[in-house]
Amino acid sequence: QVQLVESGGGLVQAGGSLRLSCAASGRTFSRDTMGWFRQAPGKEREFVAALRWSGRSTVYADSVKGRFTISRDNAKNTIYLQMNSLKPEDTAVYYCAHLLSDPSTLPVLADYWGQGTQVTVSS
Repeated sequence: QVQLVESGGGLVQAGGSLRLSCAASGRTFSRDTMGWFRQAPGKEREFVAALRWSGRSTVYADSVKGRFTISRDNAKNTIYLQMNSLKPEDTAVYYCAHLLSDPSTLPVLADYWGQGTQVTVSS
């Protein structure tokens, strides 16, 4: 019943920007902590960013801090990931997720996942 659907991935050149969206259905996540993960070929899935339900605080991986911004629109039951100054090492499949654990403490645990959207950054 609960679904998370990502969109907005694509191919961009280094230094470019991209905005990912994750639309939730089946229940409201307006008071839940949501986050983004990514997985590159041959690597484990890694935490990228999280937004606590209040919208007052965020957590970012060091690798994306200052370049990526996570946000949400509770009226649309949607979360976003604005990615600026993209680098080739940002190339990965990006997943949104409903988080269960404290996003400030790794590993970050999640129960609901989206299908993923491919982001490719060329050099």
